[in-house]
Amino acid sequence: MKRATERSARPTTIDEYLAPLSADKRAALQKLRKQIQAAAPKAEECISYGLAAFRLEGRPLVAFGAGARHCALYPMSAATIVAHADDLAAYETSKGTIRFAASKPLPAALVRKLVKARIAENAARRK
Repeated sequence: MKRATERSARPTTIDEYLAPLSADKRAALQKLRKQIQAAAPKAEECISYGLAAFRLEGRPLVAFGAGARHCALYPMSAATIVAHADDLAAYETSKGTIRFAASKPLPAALVRKLVKARIAENAARRK
């Protein structure tokens, strides 16, 4: 039996993050992962703030994860969500989160648009 002070192992890779999820959430997030990789082929996978994430040139790009009743994309930028409010009208959003049902994943074109916006945003901050 685990003592209260012992913590379960935290994931160190995206595969470890996805492994314990239900099949529907795992499939939706695996699809999202591939869409992010396609939009940002030079980005590297990581775990950030306990979420599956990508960074580009050492800077956080986007993250994704699963909640109790939804999946989510985290653009790691409130400005990106505000700038794409019209595209995101069909989704529940908050300052840094875009929530969606595992059964209705985000369209590839929208993911690509959001990831490209984040790449541009990070590039502008470097100047």
